[in-house]
Amino acid sequence: MGKGDGRSKRGKIFKGSFGKKRPNPRQAVKIAKAAQQQQA
Repeated sequence: MGKGDGRSKRGKIFKGSFGKKRPNPRQAVKIAKAAQQQQA
């Protein structure tokens, strides 16, 4: 667990990738908008 570990949040920050541990903020906006449209 550390910078070299692609499965940890710190490792994803180091690599610059996104996933379950570190969601992509742009993807989160899309998910939130879709959830709002389903409720309306």
